[in-house]
Amino acid sequence: MKGFTIWFTGLSGSGKSTIARIVYNKLKKEGYKVELLDGDVIRTNLSKGLGFTKEDRDENIKRVGFVCDLLTRNGVIAIAACISPYRNARRLNRERIKNFVEVFTRCPLDVCIKRDPKGNYKKALAGQIKNYTGIDDPYEEPENPEVILDTDKESPQECAQKVLDKLKELHYIEEKKEIQISKEEEEKIKERLKSLGYL
Repeated sequence: MKGFTIWFTGLSGSGKSTIARIVYNKLKKEGYKVELLDGDVIRTNLSKGLGFTKEDRDENIKRVGFVCDLLTRNGVIAIAACISPYRNARRLNRERIKNFVEVFTRCPLDVCIKRDPKGNYKKALAGQIKNYTGIDDPYEEPENPEVILDTDKESPQECAQKVLDKLKELHYIEEKKEIQISKEEEEKIKERLKSLGYL
């Protein structure tokens, strides 16, 4: 199987982790080898000790990219869900990872602030958190992502399906074909089931 990386980028609260988890579950169910690298989990483990300066953010994204590249080269689907606010850091990962699919979870800042799942926007607006993406630190939108998801208008399931459709279009995953049964074959099956006492 061909390995590849799906890189979700977007503001906090834009739906990256939720959609990434749905895509992960669907691919897992289809029997693909897949790993999910969520930004919060990475920060707790792989990037423990890094802060939120530009240098530390870039280092965090570099480390995630390294793991994704390793998985991809070994035939695993790597799904990364990280804010990854800077274009250059994402570009370097695109250059490093052979099969790279960038997914932009586009969502207006005011909607993300309303969602505020971790309460961090509230703290950032109150000045309790510094260098918070979207408040006092920039988020540089992707210029040519493979997929753009408008998460304020589409459900997480609809967004996940868009990602899966793009993966099929790029021939990274197979299109599941429905088995067609003719009327004649259907009748034969029914007759066989009757003879066995099932119908």
